[in-house]
Amino acid sequence: MLLLTAGLLVFFAAHSLGVVAPMWRDRMVLHLGQPAWKTAYSLISAGGFALMLIGFAHARRAPAVLYVSPAWLHYLTFALMLPVFPLLLAAYLPGRIQSAAKHPVLAAVKFWASAHLLSNGTLPDVLLFGSFLLWAVIDRISLKSRAAPARRRAPPSRFNDLVAVFAGLTLYLLTVLRLHAWIIGKALL
Repeated sequence: MLLLTAGLLVFFAAHSLGVVAPMWRDRMVLHLGQPAWKTAYSLISAGGFALMLIGFAHARRAPAVLYVSPAWLHYLTFALMLPVFPLLLAAYLPGRIQSAAKHPVLAAVKFWASAHLLSNGTLPDVLLFGSFLLWAVIDRISLKSRAAPARRRAPPSRFNDLVAVFAGLTLYLLTVLRLHAWIIGKALL
């Protein structure tokens, strides 16, 4: 649990600088330059992510069970996961989905974390998914009073929403049928 907790702290510390210390972050970008800042940020985030994954894998070996979900909630989990991949793709494909969601990545994280909390009641699961859900809610609230970070996006096209939905649902199906078992080690069907 120590590695999982450390990974979460490092990962979210890096991802929360815009929320808790935006002026410090901006000064560091000016001081170091954009490429050096992005490199340092990426390395710290990747290190936290690696610690999180290793810690989660270790913590899942003998987890404390906090709650057991009724079987029918697993169907709700599948339903809540449907918009996750289309929302993630819509963040980089300007269109109506992106406009309606305002912050599609944060919406996707909230759906993903909530869905997993419904089906997974062990301490490592609650710590991991609960942390992501809390971070996404806090970040979304903070974006009401600060500018959203600029992202590289595909050029506007009337087909962007269609691409986001089609590719997103394809990724969803691949995840359900194969990728979840291959990456996480737990078959869904």
